[in-house]
Order: sequence, then structure tokens, then C-alpha cells
Amino acid sequence: MRTRPRGGPERPYRAPGAASAQDAPPRTGRDPRLLRRLLRAKDRMDAASHEAWPVRRLAQVSGVSEAHFARSFKDAFGLPPHRYLLTRRIERAAALLRDTGLPVTEVAFRTGWQSLGTFGRTFRDVVGESPGDFRARAQALPHALAWVPACFVSAAQRPALTIAVSEKRRREAAASLCASQPSEAP
Repeated sequence: MRTRPRGGPERPYRAPGAASAQDAPPRTGRDPRLLRRLLRAKDRMDAASHEAWPVRRLAQVSGVSEAHFARSFKDAFGLPPHRYLLTRRIERAAALLRDTGLPVTEVAFRTGWQSLGTFGRTFRDVVGESPGDFRARAQALPHALAWVPACFVSAAQRPALTIAVSEKRRREAAASLCASQPSEAP
């Protein structure tokens, strides 16, 4: 194995395109005790998704440092803790909008949002329509899902947050900016 030719710590040479440490399997799969601790924090978030769950609080629940918790949670579940919590809140809000007649403001506060504007903007960014439009569409549909177990309905309608909401907004803004600029004629 070749090493770096010049000063500095010797590191193994890795050819371009070779697998890196980022391609390695999640480290949490090797430690069942850590996975149990992460599941404990995840269960607490699920049970009380309307509460504030900063990384410090989650790390205390799982008994590890904040940085280790954030890194390990993402390795184990594929999402950072904040995005996981956001997914749960949007999922719960969608269920309340679909199944109850609560005002949108009440739904926002029951699902842990401090601001109606932030709730509406985030809901629209994730789901693709405003909370009021979502409710109107969901309640207009026949209740064909009444015979499907609730856990299957929840899983099928779970928002897919593979990227951060702010990144999604940036990409959409860049795409609309490119589309609005006239192209030059040769």
C-alpha cells in the first residue's frame, strides 16, 4: 500500500473512485446498546412530537454526547433528528386535518408549531399544498381507506423528507429563476 509522498501524517493511498469511510455501513449496527438508546430517544419523540426536542435533550435521554447522538441517529435511521421530528409533526398534522374539524391554527399548535406561518409554509413545502387545501381535498375523497389499518395508512402517507426543507426551497427558487430568464438568440 502506498502512502503520501510528502510530509504530514502517513495515510493509506486511496485510488479515485475507491470506497471511502462514508460508504461504510452504519456504525450503530455494531453496537446494540447504542441502538437501544437511540430507539429510546426516537420513541420519546414519537410519543411527544408536539414538545420541543433539541439535540441536547435527546442526547440526555439516550445517555450520549450531543455530537455522537446526532451522528449516530442519522447513521441508524437515515435522517437527522430534527428532520425525523419534522416528518412526525407533518404526518400528525395531516392526520388531524384529514380526520377532524379542528381549525388549522389549533392543528398547528397541537402538533408542536409555535407559529402558524411557519407551520403553513413548512406544510406546503413538504406536502405540496396548503393545510386548508389538503383538508378540502382529503375530506372530498370517499373514505376508501376506512377499511385499511391505520398503521398502513400512516406509513403510505408519511412525508418523504430526503432533503432539508430549506434546501428544497433553494432548489425550487433556482429552478424558477432559470426558467424566468430569457434565453439569448444566436
